[in-house]
Amino acid sequence: MSITKQHLPEIVAAIDLGSNSFHMIVARLEESGTLSIIDRLRESVRLGGGLDAKKIISEEAQQRAFECLETFAQRIRDLPDSAVRIAGTNTLRVAKNAKDFVEKAEAILDHPIEIIAGREEARLIYLGVAHGLALGEGKRLVVDIGGGSTEFIIGQGVSPIRRESLYTGCVSSSRRFFDDGMITKKAMRAAVLESRLTLLPHARDFKAGRWEEAIGCSGTIKAIGNIVHAEGWCLDGITYKSLKKLRDALIEQKYTDQLVLAGLSENRKPVIAGGLAVLLAVFKTLSIEQMQVSDQSMREGLLYDLVGRITHHDVRDATIEAYISRWGVDLEQAERVTATVERLCSKACEHDSEGLEQVKPLLKWASMLHEIGLQVSHNNYHKHGAYILTNADMQGFSRQEQALLAALVLAHRSKFRTDAFKQLMKPFVETGQKMCILLRLAVLLHRERTEQPAPDIDIRFNDKDIDLRFPEGWLDDHSMTLADLINEINYLDKAGYKLSFE
Repeated sequence: MSITKQHLPEIVAAIDLGSNSFHMIVARLEESGTLSIIDRLRESVRLGGGLDAKKIISEEAQQRAFECLETFAQRIRDLPDSAVRIAGTNTLRVAKNAKDFVEKAEAILDHPIEIIAGREEARLIYLGVAHGLALGEGKRLVVDIGGGSTEFIIGQGVSPIRRESLYTGCVSSSRRFFDDGMITKKAMRAAVLESRLTLLPHARDFKAGRWEEAIGCSGTIKAIGNIVHAEGWCLDGITYKSLKKLRDALIEQKYTDQLVLAGLSENRKPVIAGGLAVLLAVFKTLSIEQMQVSDQSMREGLLYDLVGRITHHDVRDATIEAYISRWGVDLEQAERVTATVERLCSKACEHDSEGLEQVKPLLKWASMLHEIGLQVSHNNYHKHGAYILTNADMQGFSRQEQALLAALVLAHRSKFRTDAFKQLMKPFVETGQKMCILLRLAVLLHRERTEQPAPDIDIRFNDKDIDLRFPEGWLDDHSMTLADLINEINYLDKAGYKLSFE
């Protein structure tokens, strides 16, 4: 991979907090502009296996995870946040105690953790796989069977075209059908059938004929590939015939803890039956004859995406541009508000407003999209906008980032909704409210929607006190803005903030 930008960190790292295994990859950015992998770590944590019926991660599973992260932390602790990406997947998407887990994990790693949506996971998986392949003109199907979800992507070159994430994986399937440690013909048939039913509504979009090559990645598919190769059932990738031979061998040996197969590692035994059931369903439902196996997956995708961000090729910028177009946002007004927000933010940061500097990009994107809900309705458009940003498939954004964007849009007018920020990840709670105050002030200053520039305002935050200083005489000439500011004093006062201006 070529890097052309200067002033990049020498070392970058990515961590994938999967439902079955945690992976870390560390790379060096060479002077020649190449990305060289210098370290890989993997531990079978089985976080998804610790989920109970109430979607709570057990203390035992958490302890396994934290012990793994202590090891990872030794490698990345001295790296700046801008050089590290850490992403949680399906288990952290569904766990009710995910927020507490993430806070403890962040304290160990000393870096922020993102929880990404299924389709964002699929995008990163494709990015990782595609960078490890020779560029071709044809379309390819990429399949990643994780612990709790399976991702399907059709792409061309390094660009994904269609993405989907389904709730079926090696850990969830194994727990449901083989939790007693026995592999029977009846249980295997039921496991395959359930995965086929999950995939069936999406089969038409991903079936053979819509792509020229099928590629599998992740621990499950790599493990199955290793077994069928070592047993001599398939010498090139994975075939459906070799999968059936593996199925028959598992049923014949019956007990998961007593499996003896060439290429099967000890820590893969508890979840191999569930993973095989999912892969059998994928082959049968999508009419796959043969699948190649890639060594690269989401962790490499995280790394490439990280390098894109720090070289100013951030996919999130493209996502914002697409949403502006799709939702008919008034671009001129959005740019006016955004320019003022950025000036206010810079002024606030001059006076050491803690946390604002790190989240400037998110404040900018929220400013560009603050009127996105107008295409739904003029009444309560901020609520419609927040709903869109909460639930949309926004490439490049983590769930926490989308939640912050939604909170900013929801609270940017009328009542200042502090409750919208209380459910955000810890670093966003207080900083998010300060960001929102800047956005509210910028919107207020551009209420007339004209080309007239906003005044040069000095702004200072002192805990809950906000002090604004306008150019002398400016408010005397703008009585409507003065009236809006007086109303804003009341809104912020009810939220516990004190706004003063002169």
